[in-house]
Amino acid sequence: MQAAAPSRGALLTIAFFAASGVLEVVLAFADTPSPAFDSLWEALGRALLHALLAAGLWRRYALCRTLAFIYCLAALVTYAVVLALALWGAPVPFPPSVVVESLFQVPSCLLLLPWLRSPAAAQAFPRPLLGR
Repeated sequence: MQAAAPSRGALLTIAFFAASGVLEVVLAFADTPSPAFDSLWEALGRALLHALLAAGLWRRYALCRTLAFIYCLAALVTYAVVLALALWGAPVPFPPSVVVESLFQVPSCLLLLPWLRSPAAAQAFPRPLLGR
C-alpha cells in the first residue's frame, strides 16, 4: 500500500523549515567578516532544529506539526518585539542577519500558522511519534 503524496501545504511547510535551516548557516557568515569556529557551530545547531522539524514533517509526524505551530507562534512574537524595539528607537544594534531572518520568517509564519491549525494539516500529518 503506497502512501498518498503530501499536500501542497505540507510541502510548503517542509520547504520553509528546510530553507530556514540553510538560511541559518548562510547568515552565520553574513554577521562577521571572518566567522569564528564557535559561531559556525552555533549556526549549525540552530539549523539542526529546522532540519529535524523538516524531516519529521516529511515523515508526517503529528508531533512535528505541533512543534512547527509553536515555532511559528514564537517566531512571530519574537520578531514583533524586535520590530517594536527597532521602531521605537531602542539603542540596540541589529545585525543584518536579524533583518534578513525577520523578512523571511514573519511572512512565512503568518501564512503557515492558519494552515497548521486547519483540519487539512491534521490529515496531512496523522502519524503518532511512537507506534503505527
